[in-house]
Amino acid sequence: MFVTVWLGILEISTGKLTTASAGHEYPIVNVSGKYELMKDKHGLAIGAMAGSQYFNTEITLHPGDSIFVYTDGVAEATDANNRLFGTDRTVEALNAIPAGASQKEVLAGVRAAVDAFVKEAPQFDDLTMLGLRYNGPAHPPR
Repeated sequence: MFVTVWLGILEISTGKLTTASAGHEYPIVNVSGKYELMKDKHGLAIGAMAGSQYFNTEITLHPGDSIFVYTDGVAEATDANNRLFGTDRTVEALNAIPAGASQKEVLAGVRAAVDAFVKEAPQFDDLTMLGLRYNGPAHPPR
């Protein structure tokens, strides 16, 4: 038995985001007005092998930047022809969402894109998504 894990710690005062991944999907970040895959340092899924090592990745978010984290059920959603939705379509779906959309609208937009792709094909995995927009520190430094 094993499990994939993605952990992110955001320092709200600075925007520094420290992440670690244990075999989880790459997060997708929007730091320039466009969503792009963030190729963070991956470790093995937890429980896959004793003594596995995990590494941190750090990025700095600025006010308005966002991050999208999702389970493999999103990228592996399958249509009736056994084609996967995939990471590229996930990024395309995110970039099709109008600028300024709320994170609730971002998640609904990706879900709608997945549903339109798979149509009536049965799904065998969860579709779990997290969207976070960094608004900056509560009290910006003077």
